[in-house]
Amino acid sequence: MPKTPEQWLEEVTPQKKEGIFKLFLGYAPGVGKTYNMLSEGIRRKSRGEDVVIGLVETHGRKGVAELAARLETVPRRTMEYKGASFEEMDVDAIVARKPQVVLVDELAHTNVDGSKHTKRYEDVMQLLDARIDVLSTMNVQHIESLMPMIRNITGVHVRESVPDWVMQRVSEILLVDLTPEALQTRMRRGDIYPLERAERALGHFFRPGNLLALRELALQQVTRAVDRSLESYMEKEEGGKSVAVHERIAVCVSSSPAAQYLIARAARMAQRIDAELFVLYVDIGVDENPEDQRSLRQNLQFAQNLGAEVVSSKGKHVAEEVAKIVREKHITQIVFGRSAQTGWRRYLYLSVIHKFLRDAPPVDVHIVTQEVK
Repeated sequence: MPKTPEQWLEEVTPQKKEGIFKLFLGYAPGVGKTYNMLSEGIRRKSRGEDVVIGLVETHGRKGVAELAARLETVPRRTMEYKGASFEEMDVDAIVARKPQVVLVDELAHTNVDGSKHTKRYEDVMQLLDARIDVLSTMNVQHIESLMPMIRNITGVHVRESVPDWVMQRVSEILLVDLTPEALQTRMRRGDIYPLERAERALGHFFRPGNLLALRELALQQVTRAVDRSLESYMEKEEGGKSVAVHERIAVCVSSSPAAQYLIARAARMAQRIDAELFVLYVDIGVDENPEDQRSLRQNLQFAQNLGAEVVSSKGKHVAEEVAKIVREKHITQIVFGRSAQTGWRRYLYLSVIHKFLRDAPPVDVHIVTQEVK
């Protein structure tokens, strides 16, 4: 039987390796993540794409329910747990349906015991592996690495989390933003929670200071995602050409106790210009004794306590290794310490700096005198 034109087209059309993952990120409940996700799903359907709802939580909101009614919904799977019935997304039914796009609300959700996967983000990974595009929603407080900071800011322990590696797989992040004042107004109207819950929430999680801090964290996540997209593009299209869009400061350290002064100095520089901070250590085999190892561990722990990303490397030449890390991490400024000022030690120190400048991509270099006590 001869093939139809559609079958021929399917055979010659390149198959994508995985689905495209778009995340609607908010800084608090009620900013409009689900509404925006549904609106995009409806727009895609109007353009002829095959769009279905895998799972959308309306939470009694009329506007969300009206939008959801305009899209096909794959029936949920009913499950029994401890004598009660629960409904979860039926990921296998979605894969069998083979839509182009599926909408999956509340990425951090924990599935009921007995489900195929423990977490909803694992369901999403299966859909992406099946080459289905996914639109999903999440609040910033569910990102695993941010949870201790969120607890310090809000005093609230967030139970459900999404690992950072999931965020790395997101193809596009769209920040669903609303001013804290507008969000509080929505809360007082009962648009987010019932009125009896709203007043209590406004005095706790939805306090102005909390909302401002959470909003800032959400903006930072989007900024990092844009940086990663730019880096990926420059790597593929421009041969790894470096572009300084977001400042990244790196500081080179050793096992010397004076390194903590250098790290603190670099951290203050990073804070002033809202830059990411990296601490680099190159092992060239000179810090082998126990005392040096102990001091080195203290230095690197001090760096982590200040929020720095520690990058360790092993090699024969400090300059070459540091230049390589600067290139790979797209560092825009680097800090070296100066403690040896006379004799052959000064010559070796200047030699390392000159070799680094020869091998490194364009980067601003700061030389800071270390306080040795």
